[in-house]
Amino acid sequence: MIQVLATALTVLALVAALWSLVLVVTDRPITLATTPTLGLAGVVVLLEAGLLVQAVAATVTVLGSDRGGLDTATFFGYLVAVAAVLPVGAFWALGDRSRWGAGVLAVACLSVPVMILRLDQLWAHRG
Repeated sequence: MIQVLATALTVLALVAALWSLVLVVTDRPITLATTPTLGLAGVVVLLEAGLLVQAVAATVTVLGSDRGGLDTATFFGYLVAVAAVLPVGAFWALGDRSRWGAGVLAVACLSVPVMILRLDQLWAHRG
């Protein structure tokens, strides 16, 4: 894992979650027709791109070296889940035209730092 990227992704996910919560509080659905929702979509796309880069880098590192004590199945499970949660949350948010669409995206964004933290814990105990 690239630690600097993991930290940056955590911060970016928290920013996106806060942005989504502001949309929930102000009762603005995610429509991609307004500047705030387009900006949030840009942050989510940037976050997903970073997560994919992290997934590729971690996969190459794990498969190209001695895995030590790394629980490979759990590690790859979290790696796939963290990359998949944002697209699912974004599509759900776009489909729900109420304020709670943004709420779903906030939950998806808040799950990213949790999974990154767990990935970091697994990575640290690899031996």
